[in-house]
Amino acid sequence: MRPRRAPTARSSSRSSKSAEPGAGRDVIAVGEVSGAHALRGLLRVRPYQPPAPTLRPGVTIFLERDGRRTAARVLSAALHGRSVLLVGLEGIDGRTAAERLVGTRVLVPADDLPPAAGDEFYWHEVAGFSVETSAGRPLGTIAETFSTGLNDVWVVRDGGREHLIPVIADVVRAIVRPARRVVIEPIPGLLADE
Repeated sequence: MRPRRAPTARSSSRSSKSAEPGAGRDVIAVGEVSGAHALRGLLRVRPYQPPAPTLRPGVTIFLERDGRRTAARVLSAALHGRSVLLVGLEGIDGRTAAERLVGTRVLVPADDLPPAAGDEFYWHEVAGFSVETSAGRPLGTIAETFSTGLNDVWVVRDGGREHLIPVIADVVRAIVRPARRVVIEPIPGLLADE
C-alpha cells in the first residue's frame, strides 16, 4: 500500500473558512519555507512529502503564518537534493524578501492535489478514521500521521490510550473510505496491551 499524502497534524484541523485569501476553499499544507536560497529570492521549501507535485510553475499557493494567509503564484520549482524544493514566487525577487517568509506554511487548494490511486491515500483524508483490528477490536481514531523515513505511522488515540500503527502492507488490511474506517492486522508486540 503506497501512501501519497499531505500531513494531518499541521493542516487538517484548521478551517479554511475565513476572510483570508483562499477562504471558502479547502486547503492542505504541503510544506514549510525553511530558508532563502541565493540572492534572487528563491525559497527553500521542505515539502512534507517530496517531491510535492502540486508546487509547479503557474499554480497559486497560499503562504500561512499566525493564522494569516497570502496568495502567491509559483514562477519556478525544482528539487534541490532529496528533500528540499527551490521555489520562486511572483513578487519575491530578493533574499531579504525571501528571508521574511521563513517559517511560513505552504498550502495548496485540495482540488489541485492529484487524485490518489485505489491503494493510495492522503494524510489529511484519513484523519479521524476509526481503527479496528481484523478481529473487530476498536483501537480509536487516527489523530495524526508522521513519517519515520522508512514508512508512515498513524497515531491512533482512544481517550488516554495511544497506539502507533505502522502504515505497511503487513499491518494495514483495508481503508474503507465511505465508512471512515481502517482495518489492521496487528503484528506481534504492536499493541502494548497484548
